Amino acid sequence: MTEGAMRAIESLDEVLAGYDALFCDVWGVVHDGVASHAAAVSALTGARRAGKRVVLLTNSPRLAGGVERQIAALGVTRDSFDAIVTSGDATRALIEAGSRRVLHIGPERDLDIFDGLGLQLEDETGAEAIVCTGLFDDRTEDPETYRPLLERCAGRGLPMICANPDLVVHIGDQLIPCAGAVAAVYASIGGTVHLAGKPHAPIYDVARRVVGEGARVLCIGDGLMTDVLGAVNHGADCLFISHGIHRDELVEVIGDPILLSAELLARGVHARYVMPALR
Repeated sequence: MTEGAMRAIESLDEVLAGYDALFCDVWGVVHDGVASHAAAVSALTGARRAGKRVVLLTNSPRLAGGVERQIAALGVTRDSFDAIVTSGDATRALIEAGSRRVLHIGPERDLDIFDGLGLQLEDETGAEAIVCTGLFDDRTEDPETYRPLLERCAGRGLPMICANPDLVVHIGDQLIPCAGAVAAVYASIGGTVHLAGKPHAPIYDVARRVVGEGARVLCIGDGLMTDVLGAVNHGADCLFISHGIHRDELVEVIGDPILLSAELLARGVHARYVMPALR
């Protein structure tokens, strides 16, 4: 991967020839939590027709089957991807290796992450570890809501496994906090946090098994500290989707690849290509 000014591209087709596989982010790139992005779905479908393997790589705490059902309801067609690899899938191995007595922080819809692991879900007094998949109610709470609970857990030395390293996600035009924001609070007060999703190695290890170790991979995503940093850590090229989660934050440089590249480098990351939205 070459550092420096990103190449602005108009279509994914422009760069496909250099790669065997795509690791594509889901939320913010393929859909916005309300509906799919038709152009993105079409681009991925076209990549598969061109013989490329497409893995949807998401920091969702849900398992792959749950994500597949979710995105199908939003209009993401099955012919646009070969496989889905989730943070939830990669996180299960961390959960399985830990304590059997777990405090779950997150909504009930995420409980399938524990299926078949033989765990006992506890309140904070009986737990020996925390698994955080999100906030109980991400529309009315924020991560600071959990500080008193987290301080008590940190005082007991409970490790936390975070099933979704993302800090926030767009649902339509609204920013919603994710499990990573709760984990950040826990880390700030001295709690131990273990992560398996982007940008950390476990989720890429799972995805690599789908496409083969020798495959030339292009990572696609809109998260600087998840998708772009993950590509850097993985030694892969990255296509940065600039009008995603950072669109307001980067508004002053977003239209200039040179200035945008400098801003990314100041944050310790870099990407090879940039486009506003996947198409």
